Formats: sequence, structure tokens, C-alpha cells
Amino acid sequence: MKLPVSFLCAAAAAALSFSVQAQSVKPDLAKGSAMYGQVCVACHAADGNSTTPANPKLAHQHPEYLVKQLQDYKSGKRDNAIMKGFASALTDADMRNIAYWLASQKDNKTGAATDKELVTLGERIYRGGIADRQIAACAGCHSPNGAGIPSQYPRLSGQQAEYTATQLKHFRDGTRKNNAQMKDVAAKMNDREIAAVADYIAGLR
Repeated sequence: MKLPVSFLCAAAAAALSFSVQAQSVKPDLAKGSAMYGQVCVACHAADGNSTTPANPKLAHQHPEYLVKQLQDYKSGKRDNAIMKGFASALTDADMRNIAYWLASQKDNKTGAATDKELVTLGERIYRGGIADRQIAACAGCHSPNGAGIPSQYPRLSGQQAEYTATQLKHFRDGTRKNNAQMKDVAAKMNDREIAAVADYIAGLR
């Protein structure tokens, strides 16, 4: 049976309207704070400024990026048994509430570079890449001051050096598969270059 074009258009318009309304629902920061306190605080600290070198700082991160990572953990696209366990219990609304609450938290900016020689190399790679090996400059996507680009690239400034280095190595060896662009960049970097970039990022403001 053929349906009238007017009916199909009306149905499509209704579906689009529903989708837009779902996206426009404001996150509930109070619920996000409460949920964060139940499942995230032990590893990422009360305000998202983790003091454990292996765990990332999440405060003031772009919420869209945080939602995507939680969704990737839940689906298995990003592999981490601990995070998959937590993310699997969250609804999409929970993820949005937590992500937007974290985005509202102030980054304490306590990270610091530790090795002068490494920092010099890290700054050179971060700002200019390594042209002869076709390694792109980090600043091109994450901005010169590490602020990132909302909805596209995460904020990096002040991030834990150990965490950053670990993630770059995971991209390099294929353990982390949820960003093809980062996998391509990290595949061309050696351990010293990874350590240098990570140390520079820790002190970036």
C-alpha cells in the first residue's frame, strides 16, 4: 500500500522534531553531581581534578567528548574493563548529566612539566609536529593552549603526564581504537617523543 506523500512528510517532520527535542533537553547538573559522587569520585576526585597520575583529570572537559568516551566504553569501542563496568550502568541521560556537571567544574591547573629537556622537545612537537615523518602538530586540533575544540577535540592543558603518555601508547599499539586520527599520529612516535609531549601538556596553560 502506498502512503500519501503528505503523510510521509508529516511522519518525517515528527521524527525530526522528536530528535531535536531530545537533543535540546537540558542536562540536570544536580543529578550529574549525585551520580558522579556514586560512581566516579573514587578515581577522579570530588571535583574531577584527579590527583592520581594514572587517572585523567575530567574537570572542565568538553562535555560532548566525555559523553562520547562513556558511550565508547559502554559499547566496547574503547576497551577498559573497569570503565566498561561503570559505563554499562549509565543511561544516555546519566552520561550527559555527569559530563555537563564535570564541564562546569574548574580545572585546578596543578599539573607541571618536570623535565626541561623533554619539555623543549615536547613543545616543538606539540606546536610544529615532525614534518619529515609526517607527524602532525598537536596544536592543530587541540589548540596552542591545549583548550581543544568543543564537540571535536578534548581539552589537554594540565592533564596528567602519565595518563597522556599511556593513552598515546595505547593508540600506537592499537589497544585504544576509538580514534583513527590519533592512532595514525601515535603510530609514528617513539617513547621519548611521547614522554616529551605528555610532559609539555602537563604544564600547558
